[in-house]
Amino acid sequence: MMDTMLEGWTDTEQAVAREAFDRAYTRAVQQLVAQVRAKADELEDAETVWQLHDYLSIERHTIEGRFDFRLDGILFVFASLVKDSLLQLDELNGLEAEKLAKIVAMSRF
Repeated sequence: MMDTMLEGWTDTEQAVAREAFDRAYTRAVQQLVAQVRAKADELEDAETVWQLHDYLSIERHTIEGRFDFRLDGILFVFASLVKDSLLQLDELNGLEAEKLAKIVAMSRF
């Protein structure tokens, strides 16, 4: 019996989607680490430490909300990641043309 969430997604497409998703997540975390290192170099007092804490809290919420691997909404996630240069369209090769066209269209907004 096929899970309704997976309908319309071949095994190959699921594998391509998962790999692209994981790659984009790794890039987002790498960017965050670089930003945190830069901010840590600017720490001078308790206030700047608390600002870094607040920044990390916001980024954690953003990343956890953004990186949600559910196939029923993954095209929106991919469009956002493409728009923000965390994912390249060629990394989604293997998805059917209609899915790619939707990602391209949504990434323009």
